[in-house]
Amino acid sequence: MTITNKWFMAKTLAFIVLLVLALPGQAQREIDPTRWEETMQRFDEQDRMSPPPENAIVLTGSSSIARWNDQAAAALAPLTVIARGFGGSVMEDVAYHLDRVALRYNPRAILIYEGDNDTAFGIPEEKILGQLESIIARIHDALPETRVYVLSVKPSVSRLNVWDTAQRVNAGYQAIAKADPLVHYVDVANPFLWADGSVMDDIFVDDDLHLNDMGNLIWGSSIRAALMPLEARHESGK
Repeated sequence: MTITNKWFMAKTLAFIVLLVLALPGQAQREIDPTRWEETMQRFDEQDRMSPPPENAIVLTGSSSIARWNDQAAAALAPLTVIARGFGGSVMEDVAYHLDRVALRYNPRAILIYEGDNDTAFGIPEEKILGQLESIIARIHDALPETRVYVLSVKPSVSRLNVWDTAQRVNAGYQAIAKADPLVHYVDVANPFLWADGSVMDDIFVDDDLHLNDMGNLIWGSSIRAALMPLEARHESGK
């Protein structure tokens, strides 16, 4: 083999390795919860400017929640909610910042959406589920009567390659909820599927990951239907 051929093969191999590592879900990304400090400080400032009420429902999690922050109050009215989503986060980020995004508000309920980025980033299923169990344990320890709503990982066109993994994570979420009367599993996955099981392709913005207006209507109605039976009766004056 000539030197030129060896060089060409080496460059080709390097390109293939880089391409594989760039694919979603193929390589676990480095997770650094401290990168959210600026976001946490913005939440601190919001709290100083407009102190949120106690006994509300905290909504936290990744971008499907974060992008919904401004719409959540209207979508879930008359429920009192505190929107604390931070886009791009994973379950470990919620665990790290749990005091600042949830516990300090003394909420009657906490709704969590994570697993979407976790599965795309290649974080092992058992790690995601273990972190959720740790979060729930901390919530129960600090707020023994607070209910926890765990949203399923939603399907999306851009992440079909990890949808099988996401479904296994969802099964794990369901099992955790089944074992704890204060934990409730919220299915926001099946409402985004056609009858044949394929993912709806008209509910996303151009990235085929984040929800458009129609997607948010389906998302919001699914969450509302899950929360109302228990939470409406706990609203002040209801």
